[in-house]
Formats: sequence, structure tokens, C-alpha cells
Amino acid sequence: MDKIRRIVTGHDSDGSAIFRDDDLIEPLVIPTGDAAMATLWTSESLPADCNDETDGRLRDAGTTIQQGSVLRVVDMLPGASSPMHRTSSIDYGIVISGSIELELDHGVFKTVNAGEVIVQRGTIHKWRNPSNNNICRIIFVLTEAKAFEVNGLPLPEVMEH
Repeated sequence: MDKIRRIVTGHDSDGSAIFRDDDLIEPLVIPTGDAAMATLWTSESLPADCNDETDGRLRDAGTTIQQGSVLRVVDMLPGASSPMHRTSSIDYGIVISGSIELELDHGVFKTVNAGEVIVQRGTIHKWRNPSNNNICRIIFVLTEAKAFEVNGLPLPEVMEH
């Protein structure tokens, strides 16, 4: 899996724009073994605070950060699929290489190709890379969201195994 070049801008003490970081980040294979991920940046709040000099990559982030955002790259490995899962988040996904199948309830799915966008709105879903040879790379921006409600009750977060 290719490393990801991350360029972060900021300001010097006079307010002039500077390049703060320019580094290569290696995606790490997750415990389920279906993908490798790299968190590139997080913010602790929305709107984010540009005065916070913390390296957003170093914050402890689960799938999302409460009241914040997460920028993550996911490399879905050839032939792999994730477990069905649901998070209380809105996930903006941009497929930048390969293709991915996004499966929802009842086995319905759509194939999403490089250059196409997914807006994942807290639904139960799974990802499947239909290629036996190529990694599918997706960039995600995740923000916490209020869970969808059925009869006034929020749908729970789910992670099947």
C-alpha cells in the first residue's frame, strides 16, 4: 500500500501562511484484516479552531470524534469485505482508485468507482472490494451525527463480526 503524503499549512507568529508539516503516512492494517487505514487529521470541534496547534493526526480518534471531524484514508484490500456496521455519523467518501461495493440492508448494493462520491448517512452497511488484484482507496471525512430514529428511538451503533 502506498504511503500518503500529507501537507499541513498554518501560520507563523506574524500571521503569514506557512507549511507546517509535509510527511508520508503509512496506512496500517486493521485487526479485522480487510483494510488498512491512516488517520490524516482530526478536529475536536465544529467549527474547528485554527488556533489549535495540535497535530490533528495525533489525537485519539475512534470512528468519529464527538462534536469533531476525522479525515481518514482507507485502503480496502483485494477481495476483502468489512463486517456490517452502523455508526452515528455522516461519512463523506471519495473513491480515488479502484472500485468498492457498498451493501445495505437486504443485500442491495451499488458499485462505486474512482472519482465517485458516497454520502453515508448512518445506515447499516458493509464494504466489499470486488477486485482480486487491486486495492480500493477511499478518502473519508467523518462527522458525528444524531442517530436516525424509528418510532422515536435512535437506531443503535452496530459492529457485526
